[in-house]
Amino acid sequence: MYGLVNKAAHKFVVTGHGEQVWNEIKEKAGIDVDTFVSMEAYPDEITYKIVGAASEYLKIDAQVILEEFGKYWIEYSMVEGYSHLLELAGNTFPEFLKNLDNMHSYIAQSFTELRPPSFICKEIDENTLILEYHSERPGLASFVVGLLKGLGNKFNLEEVSVEYLGQIEGKENSHEYKVCYK
Repeated sequence: MYGLVNKAAHKFVVTGHGEQVWNEIKEKAGIDVDTFVSMEAYPDEITYKIVGAASEYLKIDAQVILEEFGKYWIEYSMVEGYSHLLELAGNTFPEFLKNLDNMHSYIAQSFTELRPPSFICKEIDENTLILEYHSERPGLASFVVGLLKGLGNKFNLEEVSVEYLGQIEGKENSHEYKVCYK
């Protein structure tokens, strides 16, 4: 994953728990990087170690941390100067979700080692959709739940509920969600 993700994880922990807690989590994870470079690719293992160490240190389930980090990621992206990319993907919640792959293709022009997930969005009715998430990375289904809720905040929706429907049969690291919003 790119350093941008790990920088966001750093800020996520510091915002909620302080710099000292971050340092202890980083030490517990065995991470010896002082500053992550946004545009530099790092082994995925680093991010997974950060989540695991944070879960252990804070005594919070890793899936809860991933969901909260997903919500935070949307906010972080907007504050850190990437709001224009979010704006390119769409003006409404469903339009944005339908354009996620296009947005990732655009981002890949700058982040040349990007290995983004893929999404398929199927509208059920004006307030419900089914979202398929396909990734080569395991264990991030809860992160997607947080992303969806964070996007609900970005689009000023009253409510976003996400029901995890499960792993898509026969497809490793592919998951399906029912998303209701208003």
